[in-house]
Amino acid sequence: MYKRVDVLLCFGSGCVSAGARGIKEELQRLVRENGIDNEVNIIETGCMGPCDYGPLMLIYPEGVFYKKLTPEDMKEVVEEHLLKGRVVERLLMHDDSVADRSIRKVDDVPFYKSQTKVALKHCGYLDPESLEEYVAVDGYAALGKVLEEMKPEDVINEIKISGLRGRGGGGFPTHLKWTLSRSAKSDDGVKYLICNGDEGDPGAFMDRSLLEGDPHKVLEGMMIGAYAMGASKGYFYIRAEYPLAIERIKLAISKAKEYGLLGENILGSDFCFDAEVRTGAGAFVCGEETALMSSIEGKRGHPKPKPPYPSDKGLWGKPSSVNNVETFANVPSIILNGGQWFASMGTEKSKGTKVFALTGDVKNTGLVEVPMGITIGELIDNVGGGISKGNFKAVQLGGPSGGCLTKEHWDVPIDYDSLTAKGAMMGSGGVIVMDDSQCMVNVAKFFLEFSLEESCGKCSPCRVGLKHMHNILENITNGTGSMKDLEELENVGKLIKATSLCGLGQTAPNPVLSTMNYFRNEYESHIKNKRCEALVCTELLHFDIDKDKCVGCSLCAKRCPVNCINGSREEKFTIVQSECIKCGNCKDVCPVNAVDKLAGRVECEEE
Repeated sequence: MYKRVDVLLCFGSGCVSAGARGIKEELQRLVRENGIDNEVNIIETGCMGPCDYGPLMLIYPEGVFYKKLTPEDMKEVVEEHLLKGRVVERLLMHDDSVADRSIRKVDDVPFYKSQTKVALKHCGYLDPESLEEYVAVDGYAALGKVLEEMKPEDVINEIKISGLRGRGGGGFPTHLKWTLSRSAKSDDGVKYLICNGDEGDPGAFMDRSLLEGDPHKVLEGMMIGAYAMGASKGYFYIRAEYPLAIERIKLAISKAKEYGLLGENILGSDFCFDAEVRTGAGAFVCGEETALMSSIEGKRGHPKPKPPYPSDKGLWGKPSSVNNVETFANVPSIILNGGQWFASMGTEKSKGTKVFALTGDVKNTGLVEVPMGITIGELIDNVGGGISKGNFKAVQLGGPSGGCLTKEHWDVPIDYDSLTAKGAMMGSGGVIVMDDSQCMVNVAKFFLEFSLEESCGKCSPCRVGLKHMHNILENITNGTGSMKDLEELENVGKLIKATSLCGLGQTAPNPVLSTMNYFRNEYESHIKNKRCEALVCTELLHFDIDKDKCVGCSLCAKRCPVNCINGSREEKFTIVQSECIKCGNCKDVCPVNAVDKLAGRVECEEE
């Protein structure tokens, strides 16, 4: 039923964790109390994008955008906006670059202005649990067009014209993957199509948000792919940590079956296709296609040597194709608008748009979609709003398997080839921005440790090599490293990349190799001077009390867990460096900031 006002509440995982459910409950209660429940439509949507400002609300028909809401704000929203039509100024977003800082309309929010939405077009603007709403925005029209007007070869050719490449990290041409699977022989005619939703990169939430925010679009893209390659069964492989994504894609499958859009003789055609969800246990290696298929089969998620490739012998030995969530989400738009339309965006070899999870030390963190070829600087400044504090130092692109780039790469376009040439990679779309408070040696150790823990251990280069690299980094960050370690890191890293069985091992050394290339001075400072200038590596710093500032209050001594602080009001306090565990409690409690956190070990300075 038509209602006067649509109130869209962001129910992406970020906003839900920030309290969106409580906001909805309070809003519903107040709407009922004021007798306007027949005028106000309250809709849960997927992720709206600017996660740093959540919980978020969008009110139509005006298009007013509210941020950082609490349940207590709902009284004012109802009384002022919904009843009197007055915008609640204090809940609006602001733009520091203009005199009138309040931003009333969602279309005027700077965060969105450099973005181009294709995969995310409906995310945050419709009810992801409503098939009717999806159909109202041309949902399943692409599937209808394919079944009525196009042969499988026509679909593949349109995808070829579009230049769509896999959005899961590898960048393999989608049309070629479907062509190989279509031409492969199956003794009983059975072929499988798999949607890889096993997104496990630190700081990444692109696929999860698409599954939560627009599940029917992903399902429609998968069905078109199945028609093109000749598959009759599909699997959504989603890790169990994403219950909302699992719930919504299951509901989308159920609704599609109910309306005859999934199952036998779809839309009166000869095309038959069914899909189901399989949950993963959270192993990062299961993002690799052969390990993923082993997991679906009920086996341990181990990668397999190639050939044979999945297109010939994949799931249960049948021809199979594995595509990323975002890849499928692009397909319906390509079919409706034409491959040339999609190819008109992006660069020569990297067409279309890319969804990124922009996180770290930027003012605007969140889910973004930009044309391929946007520069690193444009993404950070125009979309991210610039560095939130300090100065820009590095950006990690491509997740734990990617590489760190620096200020000198500010104008490097974000596309498959340009990033690879600089030692980074597109990956699935994780972008972590870092300011000058970060220690790049420690950053490299963090990402390598993640890959080490997630390694399945099947091949020696990954299992043994990553452990060896991690041990070397441990020595460097605790002050026992040597200059020979740098040569060892490079040699072992290159060996692992060249000899590992799967993509995890082949890319795991990237964070170390890229930071050694661009931040070698930090490695050398850790080794030669026993100093971590960023004050991050605990073993390479010390705490000292400035006696001129110390007021003798004894709070530092009382909070010290190892009793290594001595003194009195008259003599002032000192730290026994040989006993200090560098916990930082003394600095945290000092009321006059007399405790300094300093780079370098005292023993090293005395020598």
